Amino acid sequence: MKTSLAWLNSYLGPSVELQAAADIFTALGFPTEKWDPAPGGDWLLDVEITSNRPDLLSHVGLARELAAATGRQLRGPNCALPPAAAGPVEALAKVRNQELELCPVYTARVIRGVKVGPSPQWLVERLQAVGLRSVNNVVDVTNFVLLELGQPLHAFDLNLLDEKTIVVRRAKAGEAFAALDGSNHKLTERMLVIADARKPVALAGVMGGSNSEVGPTTTDVLLESAMFAPLQVRQTSRALKLFSDSSYRFERGIDPAGVELASRRAAQLIVELAGGKLAEGVIRAGQPEATQARTVQVRVARCAALLGVAVPAERMVELLGRLGLAPRLDQAAGTIACTIPTHRLDLEREVDLIEEVIRLHGLSHVPFKEKIELVAQATNPKTTARRGLRQVLVAHGFHETVNFSFVSPRCGQPFLPAGHEAVEVDDERRKSEPMLRPSLLPSLLACRKFNQDAGNRQVRLFETASVWSKAGGKIVESQKLAILMDVAGNSPADLSPALRELRGVLAELVERLGGTAALTLSPATWPCFAAASGVALADQPIGWIGVVDAKIQALFDLQTPVVAAEVELEPLLALFPPQRKVTSLAKYPAIERDLSVVVAEDVPWAQIEKVLADTPLERLESSGFVGVYRGKPIEAGKKSVTFRLIFRDPQTTLRHEQVDPQVRRVVAKLHDSLGAVLRA
Repeated sequence: MKTSLAWLNSYLGPSVELQAAADIFTALGFPTEKWDPAPGGDWLLDVEITSNRPDLLSHVGLARELAAATGRQLRGPNCALPPAAAGPVEALAKVRNQELELCPVYTARVIRGVKVGPSPQWLVERLQAVGLRSVNNVVDVTNFVLLELGQPLHAFDLNLLDEKTIVVRRAKAGEAFAALDGSNHKLTERMLVIADARKPVALAGVMGGSNSEVGPTTTDVLLESAMFAPLQVRQTSRALKLFSDSSYRFERGIDPAGVELASRRAAQLIVELAGGKLAEGVIRAGQPEATQARTVQVRVARCAALLGVAVPAERMVELLGRLGLAPRLDQAAGTIACTIPTHRLDLEREVDLIEEVIRLHGLSHVPFKEKIELVAQATNPKTTARRGLRQVLVAHGFHETVNFSFVSPRCGQPFLPAGHEAVEVDDERRKSEPMLRPSLLPSLLACRKFNQDAGNRQVRLFETASVWSKAGGKIVESQKLAILMDVAGNSPADLSPALRELRGVLAELVERLGGTAALTLSPATWPCFAAASGVALADQPIGWIGVVDAKIQALFDLQTPVVAAEVELEPLLALFPPQRKVTSLAKYPAIERDLSVVVAEDVPWAQIEKVLADTPLERLESSGFVGVYRGKPIEAGKKSVTFRLIFRDPQTTLRHEQVDPQVRRVVAKLHDSLGAVLRA
């Protein structure tokens, strides 16, 4: 907030010096480290105002704060109306407020017979001191009152308003608007405008229009003072990239009582500086003026407990009284009841009043320790698990990515789960990518395209993040792990090794994180995969693995095939910490048997693995997949799967005749269950 020291002192008795003002504001929580000379021997202070204190976006508000901190007297401006001599205002203008939620209050006054011209020197100097140029006496008054009281105002040339009517309404789609700063805009139905009977003449809370501005030929003025919904003003201002002192204040909230006060002050100054006659009364379209004030209580004991320093109740009453809160002490209950002024929008709870007490009492009274005590705590298991997960993937050559959470509907829709809807934000800033990603794969595929354009090959990527979709009208959020890697070649034969490697990576993740849960794959279909398998952990489905479909590759303009997996992250992290079994090293050698069985093409390794696990085999130490073969002499529609069985006796050296019965049992079981035939 750019502030004139002379302007501030015009409301204070006695006045405050430059350095003292800067120090006081800083101590109160509003850093003031910069000041520059201003015309007329004045000083311009740059006071940092927090977003929850819109009452300080005015010279009277800042003077009120200085008065409360120092005990000085606050001398507010004279806001008495001049005598009305132009007849009833309702006979001169009409106001229709069609959007009470977006514009709770709209007031209008009319001043007839004004003479627009240069402003007096004192007004020019006040505006120049804070970096504003003088326009004319009527416009300067509205700017002056905005900076004086914090209430934005606007003056219309009444004779340029069609049917001398003001209509507060939503804009029509594509409606044109020319702003006072010379910019032209196309409006949307989400925007609120101030219109006459035919056209928009101002963007509500943001800026007036050039088609109704006060100029040299103006004789009758309609003075607007209103309240607009902060969110509405913010959305319109950002959508059109149109910012003003008015929008800055409306976005943060204004004093409801300040609407009428500022209107009276501006009317008085316009009549004083531009002449004319004030119409009788004011048109008020919207809520009536509030008569019931809010009350908040603060407990003296709670204040001491929260601050760590006891502030006497009498001292608290004094400090809260300086802020105009009319404190009432109840000695028996140990409470102080405060009536909250309308300009203090930030005071809602007991803790807010406690903050006011210590700000004025002085933060220097709060005790502090010279040494910071830290309590050592064990690392969060999930943090350690995430670190282990990353280590495994990085060790396999994968690079972690951090992508934006929004995607375009074109790229996100194919990845929506069945029966789910997209989650989109209604935000002008996300025009091309309004959709929260339902999967991490669109982001990884887009990242792969970026690497393709850069000439990078054999790319391996992974990401852990949230995804969103909507089911049954409720937003569903879940944490996922997605992995993507290039296939070494372009032939179909290159896909299987890539999928096996990716499956091995998932299996190693499970082993490193938990070790005991079984990771299984089963044939499945997923629209985004040409060949897919469902991934289950301890028989609970957690995701998918497969070859990305050619249509999806084309959607992202990828020139080489890729394989990918996406699984739920929480079940993996829940495996941690791993429970390890420690045994002594084997003393006796093992016997390894590699068996090749011919099975139907649609029999997955998971089924063979299950048969091996369900068949009781003495002295079996482990079993594992070796490879698969298709081609002569294997007939079409079948394949040869090779696996390895390792037998070991911990007490003695095994003989082959002891293992042969186990092998025959396996072959028989595979034949009975899957129709497998041992390949010669």
